[in-house]
Amino acid sequence: MKILYIETSSKNCSVAISDDENLLCVCEEVSENYKQSESLHSFVEWALEGAGISIKEIEAVSLGKGPGSYTGLRIGASSAKGFCYGLKVPLVAINSMESMIEPFLGQNYDYIVPLIDARRMEVYTAVYDGETGKEVVPTEAKVLDEHSFEELKDKKVLFVGDGAAKTKEIIQLPHAEYNEKIYPSAQYLIKNTLKKIEEKDFEDIAYFEPFYLKDFHGVKKKKSED
Repeated sequence: MKILYIETSSKNCSVAISDDENLLCVCEEVSENYKQSESLHSFVEWALEGAGISIKEIEAVSLGKGPGSYTGLRIGASSAKGFCYGLKVPLVAINSMESMIEPFLGQNYDYIVPLIDARRMEVYTAVYDGETGKEVVPTEAKVLDEHSFEELKDKKVLFVGDGAAKTKEIIQLPHAEYNEKIYPSAQYLIKNTLKKIEEKDFEDIAYFEPFYLKDFHGVKKKKSED
């Protein structure tokens, strides 16, 4: 089964193609300017070309559903829905944090904690078992302080994501390691996507919404004075 993967929840605009569990191509770029609107469809074209297949051969679309950038998630979800409607294929949605922990499972960590920077001292986070990848603490928006994650102080913990740097400055965990250069990536959605496809756990394309976690708060422009 040939699957298109889209992950736009962070600074990393990421597209991948797989044939079942075999990764055929990945195309991604980390940008401080969040280039999803400019890059996503070009990346899809390049990934298809790199995989040596046409869009008509895609049999399912998998989306990193968030949490993360509100605008990035909107762009990714709209594109994923468009492909599903046009190709008449199912949509699978995966928590974006699961792709952040995937490369580090089975490396002797008790827990892996993804940290997505949510501005100021807040992060989007969850806690996963370092061996199985099972969610231990559900995804939440967390305001950091010196007591954050202190329940993990006796465990070997890996913190990953762009929120890891400010977390390291605040908390004191003797057995913790930090990797702040990790972003959600489409290539690490494969395993959990195949599991959902096997279980026929598909999204309702018409009503699907990304996992925003928090409501969007825009900035209201002041009225200009005549």
